[in-house]
Amino acid sequence: MSLLLILSGPSGAGKDALLTRMKELGVPFYYVVTSTTRPPRTGEKDGVEYTFVSESGFQDMLQRGDLIESAKVYGYWYGVPKHEVKQALDEGKDVVLKIDVQGAATIRNLLPGAVLVFLTLPSLEEYEKRLRQRKTESDTDLKVRLGRVNEELRSMLIFDYVVVNREDELDGAVDQIRAIVAAEKCRVNPRIVQFK
Repeated sequence: MSLLLILSGPSGAGKDALLTRMKELGVPFYYVVTSTTRPPRTGEKDGVEYTFVSESGFQDMLQRGDLIESAKVYGYWYGVPKHEVKQALDEGKDVVLKIDVQGAATIRNLLPGAVLVFLTLPSLEEYEKRLRQRKTESDTDLKVRLGRVNEELRSMLIFDYVVVNREDELDGAVDQIRAIVAAEKCRVNPRIVQFK
């Protein structure tokens, strides 16, 4: 049975770093690339971290029903391509999606068979430290993101699992994801993802 694993958590929790490390270690997932209207950050490549699209292109995708879920976050649109996810699951592949907390709540309602994993840091101070190290937000944007961290931490209860991403222990977080997959594969009543 194929799994649809949703990786979510507040900004700065390390979702991108975790997914990159999972790929490096050969964790056997189909890694879906989210579409966004956000401009690329330094070093990001189109089709790798995100598929970068224009506002009008994104709106066309929405109107055609091409996205499982979409949300406007920090002023930019993000969305998950439906066809890509469905095809990978139909081929028997385990699929992982990186989605913001708001989107994860949407997925919980649309696809209750998905496995939701909340990635977090050990403390609020660690969030501030990591967001400052990224140097991708102004002080104003940083305050907005830190304000949302508390709000998003309260959403943890809709998730199935929590993984704490401790500094310099990224491989430990990968091991926890592997353990979650192993546990889910051993369920007596497996989760089934059904698209409408």
